Amino acid sequence: MSWQDILQRYRGSVLGPFWLTLSMAIAILALGFLYSELFRLDVRTYLPYLCIGLVIWTLIASLLQDACSTFIGAEQMVRQIKLPYSVHAYRVVWRNLIIAAHNIVVYVGVVILFDLKLSLVSLIAVPGLLLILFNGFWVSVMLGMICSRFRDVPQIIASLIQIAFFVTPIIWSPDLLEHRIGFAHWNPLFGFIDLMRAPLLNQYPHPTSWITTLLVTAIGGTVSFLFFARFRARIPYWA
Repeated sequence: MSWQDILQRYRGSVLGPFWLTLSMAIAILALGFLYSELFRLDVRTYLPYLCIGLVIWTLIASLLQDACSTFIGAEQMVRQIKLPYSVHAYRVVWRNLIIAAHNIVVYVGVVILFDLKLSLVSLIAVPGLLLILFNGFWVSVMLGMICSRFRDVPQIIASLIQIAFFVTPIIWSPDLLEHRIGFAHWNPLFGFIDLMRAPLLNQYPHPTSWITTLLVTAIGGTVSFLFFARFRARIPYWA
């Protein structure tokens, strides 16, 4: 179903999902050279940092936005076909993972262009990705239900995502906060990004990144399960 969603979205297009890859590559190059000058940073260091941050943030933001339409977008299937509701959440996660796989091409280009040296430390990015996907699943279930019941929530989520982009260390480094660096490290969104970005830059993630992400995963997954168990019978009426 996820493959079908992507095929329908880009039907008749020459590049298909690679249009997103192209636009991201252009944005990374433009922002990379601009902000490296503003922050007085070496472009060979800053551009890979920015590239990985934007690729991961795009995956997270897309998961949050698509989660709002988990059941709304599958309205007919929810009402007419008896499938486990989790299938629709898996559909959202897998669709965004496929698109992220297209965007990772930009990172590969940066690795080749700047001759980045990768090592076994880079493998730490794998559990980081798995944590993002698992959280994307429970978020798709819970937000999908909430947004089906309250149709104004998707607009609220979209606004919060825009704000979160600027307050999360994606285009800027936590070190710029100096004495208030803790505000960045304890930001859960930064934790998820750091678990993938640091290893892909051949660095170890900050210890607080593991703490914040595991806490969010445990608490969010539990709350989502309880919420789903309580209101799952109402999903066909809300969708």
